[in-house]
Amino acid sequence: MTRTNFRRSLNPVSRDAAQALRDYGISPSAQRVAVASYVLNTEDHPSADEVWTRVRETFPHVSRATVYNTLKLLVTKGLLRQHAITEGRVIFDPNVAPHHHLIDEDTGRVHDVPWESVALPKPPRVRGFEVSEYQVVMRGRKKR
Repeated sequence: MTRTNFRRSLNPVSRDAAQALRDYGISPSAQRVAVASYVLNTEDHPSADEVWTRVRETFPHVSRATVYNTLKLLVTKGLLRQHAITEGRVIFDPNVAPHHHLIDEDTGRVHDVPWESVALPKPPRVRGFEVSEYQVVMRGRKKR
């Protein structure tokens, strides 16, 4: 399965940004559609500033605050996941289904890893906590 097909197979959101927003009860303003069009269709795991930079390429008047607020709304509504898997950097992931991540140590790029690729005998237990979800974050380099 290709990476694109993997992502699409796990993300139930329509690839039409305006419809996806409506499906999740979000009013599809032009600014929100511009943000959603990029972030829901990217295979990257961009930061908020990276989203703002990319959206400004096609919607130059969008403000940083609008992008940040839209990302927060998309996370709250369940269209995006927010992760702090790299030190000092929060990223956004349109793949909301359970999966793991691999960080390429040479490029810094974050890759999705299918859930079933990582075999754990049972969900982790942490004394004093009830674990509600988990993911494995791996780091590595391409084999040469």
